Amino acid sequence: MAYDQIWKQDEENLNNVEKIKLRRDGLDVVDTIINKYSKQGLDSVSEDDKILLKWAGIYEQRPKTGQFMLRVRINTGIMSSVQAKTLADISHKYGRDYARISTRGAVQFYNIEINDLPDIFKMLESVGLASYESCGDCPRTVVGNPLAGIDKDELMDTTDIVNEVNNFFLLNRDFSNLPRKFKISISSSINNPGNCEINDISFTPAVKVVDGNEVIGFHFRVGGGLSTKPNMAKEVDAFVLPEDVLRVVVGAATIFRDFGYRKSRNHARLKFLIEDWGVEKFTQKLFEYTGKLPSKGIDKVENWNSSYFYGVNKQKQKDKSYIGIHVPLGSLKSGQLTELAKISERFGDGFIRTTSSQNIIITGIKNSDIDEVLSLPIFKDLSPNPKTFLSHLVACTGSKYCNLALADTQKIGERLASYLDSKLKPDTPIRINITGCPNSCGHLHIADIGLQAAMVKSEDKMEEAYDVFIGGKLGPGAQFAQKLKGRVKEDNLLSLIYMFVSVYLEKRDGAESFNEFVKRLEISFFQEILDNNNH
Repeated sequence: MAYDQIWKQDEENLNNVEKIKLRRDGLDVVDTIINKYSKQGLDSVSEDDKILLKWAGIYEQRPKTGQFMLRVRINTGIMSSVQAKTLADISHKYGRDYARISTRGAVQFYNIEINDLPDIFKMLESVGLASYESCGDCPRTVVGNPLAGIDKDELMDTTDIVNEVNNFFLLNRDFSNLPRKFKISISSSINNPGNCEINDISFTPAVKVVDGNEVIGFHFRVGGGLSTKPNMAKEVDAFVLPEDVLRVVVGAATIFRDFGYRKSRNHARLKFLIEDWGVEKFTQKLFEYTGKLPSKGIDKVENWNSSYFYGVNKQKQKDKSYIGIHVPLGSLKSGQLTELAKISERFGDGFIRTTSSQNIIITGIKNSDIDEVLSLPIFKDLSPNPKTFLSHLVACTGSKYCNLALADTQKIGERLASYLDSKLKPDTPIRINITGCPNSCGHLHIADIGLQAAMVKSEDKMEEAYDVFIGGKLGPGAQFAQKLKGRVKEDNLLSLIYMFVSVYLEKRDGAESFNEFVKRLEISFFQEILDNNNH
């Protein structure tokens, strides 16, 4: 550790987790898991280390009977077929044949036993993967453009930059003790697949004339995030050359580490520091670490694709295409993941890619092979051209495995999609996101319709219900979904969402999106529908 923990001077005002981190770095728990806890069992884990297990990439899952969720970092979702096969092997051998894609493109396993972790760590390391620091108060998996290197709509290939940033921070003890998690997004696509507005620091494509020549680089934003107090990231007046991205991220992480809030964990994300300091003060401080950066150039973000890439799409490489396929609710069987890896080896470039919409892309397929690939049996279950509401429905892990979730979001997602499919056949996608608690792992604030599990008192008992949000989007004209008043029980929820969608399809103005429709009719229109339906 090559820095001073200046917050230690105010130890009495630190929260309990911060006091634990003063005594022991979160990364120390990895060796303890390997050398002690995996041999002596869960009962041997100290109370402090139950908090620090996250730095190894694991959470104790529901029900608390000793099994864990394990998350694997997949940078911008890009993995080789060899890596994918290894993940499938882990799923088969240790995770009951089940794996799940997260809303940041990571791969998660469940029902993992602590005694199996050393073997799993070795399997991951053998193919250049890691679960380390996929959780905890540290820089998390870097997200961005899952099509990096093949995207016709990118200004440059960001793969090397992403890997440079990831490799710098992974297991770096200078940045393994931040006030809270630190989320990074790096993309050069005009379609904003990295959701730049909701990350702690994000880089998006830009150009600037320097010495008479147009140079490709990045603009960047800081202080985005969701959870109980969603914040749109703020733009910094700076233009960043590709070779300077790491320097800027390190500067921002240093500011967060040394000046971020450590008194209350609910007030510890970078967005709260940005909110108090303002962007100008943050920028001045950042330039102390990076040197002064040139002012902004021309922003090149034109759209937001919400990270959906379904169907057959042309790559920048001649005579090559990629196929985006639907993975219902992000859930995969180990055999399916193995089969996709084999398809990528046989027909593609040996890579598959996960997305923040919880789906998968197979890349580098010769155009002459497309028909043969699409005829393969696996695509009956994992459709490249899904026409269901489930194909644009995102859900968090839910109460089946997550200790924080108040509802089985997977189950309600399937039920809701099936209900809507039985009644409506829309010609445009309606994005529905469901989250089981206020942490917003399901990204409800950026959905057309967002649902957050809650509880309501009914007679003498508490029942599951949902807070309803509408009209969210990112990209140009970004805004968070607006919350309607009144919690809705599950039985009323299905008919309410049906009413929202059907009235949109009936009253929309031409090709008007759901977000535009909500803006035009205003929140009061939808509030009245909810009030009339919520009995």
